Amino acid sequence: MSELRPLYAAGFVTAFGAHSIAASLGGYSHASLLTLGLLLALYDGAEVVLEPVFGSLADRIGPRPVLLGGLVAFAVASGAFVVAGDPTAVGLARFGQGAAAAAFSPAAGALVARLSPTKRQGRAFGGYGAWKSVGYTLGPLLGGVLIALGGFPLLFGTLAVLAILVAGWAALAVPAPAPLPRSRQTVLGLVRRLSEPGFLRPTAVLAATTAALAVGVGFLPVTGAANGLGPIATGAAVSVLALSSALVQPYAGRLRDAGRLSDGPGMAAGLTLAAAGLALGAFIPGLAGILAAAVTIGAGVGLATPLGFAHLAGWTPPERLGQTMGAAEVGRELGDAGGPLLVGALATAATLGAGLAGLAVVLVVVGLAVFRSRAA
Repeated sequence: MSELRPLYAAGFVTAFGAHSIAASLGGYSHASLLTLGLLLALYDGAEVVLEPVFGSLADRIGPRPVLLGGLVAFAVASGAFVVAGDPTAVGLARFGQGAAAAAFSPAAGALVARLSPTKRQGRAFGGYGAWKSVGYTLGPLLGGVLIALGGFPLLFGTLAVLAILVAGWAALAVPAPAPLPRSRQTVLGLVRRLSEPGFLRPTAVLAATTAALAVGVGFLPVTGAANGLGPIATGAAVSVLALSSALVQPYAGRLRDAGRLSDGPGMAAGLTLAAAGLALGAFIPGLAGILAAAVTIGAGVGLATPLGFAHLAGWTPPERLGQTMGAAEVGRELGDAGGPLLVGALATAATLGAGLAGLAVVLVVVGLAVFRSRAA
């Protein structure tokens, strides 16, 4: 399945591009916290608004041109910051990157579904989700290294080169499935379709797993620092989380394809496992607790994520895959932003442990809802 590998790389690009820059903007911007918040929101905001639009475009003209165009646009937006040499242009560059990612991210998801046989979609989405997880978790670390070596121009330049390389790889290796004939769809029909359990259930799971991943990356180092651990130990914990998720996702996909793991129970089990990891991080101090939390959160995310994507692909009519994947990616972005916001708010009102425990409760509630809905 060599045609899927460039799609995995595209998933890595959007995740790495989002988190490598966001993790270092606090040290880059000397403006107010409000300005920093706006800079952080530009990338995700562009994705939330534009992903359904580009997903529908992928259904209309075919996902491959949207994928290639998005990757090239991402490279242009990144390279423009380097050429401009103006630090104040970071906001425009971030918005351009987010808009470009809103194009190639749902197109990549639709292509994974279109190019993989039905009986192998669990494994295909396992690989896709694994590389996205690697981008989310390693982005802050690798981005920090690049900034230390050459500042933000080196990071943006690296992202431009990476996007061009992936675009060239995809142009050579990814076939062009033709657009499928579609019946006319009204706005009411779209709302009705996206309100069905077949969409809401896996999308809620994907949002919850992304929230757990974002909180693990952002707050486990804070917990470690509060217990006297240095940056090397906390950085290792983040790497362990990434490795755990990346290893489990393809395995979970293979179990699904073999008929040994059902979507509903598997997604519920993954959320419960991620919740247990958050609880470990909240209540077990020291390096042992941080590492145990990282492994468990990563395993839970790795178990639930490919099942959510594969369930969406199996439920969606092939001619609407781009639209569905775009809408589902919006759910992931909301989880990526909402999870840290929830934990941060609870930590401000009480303690960080209470914040982690609060998100754990949310994951368990979503898991129970998914399991009961599936049973019904």
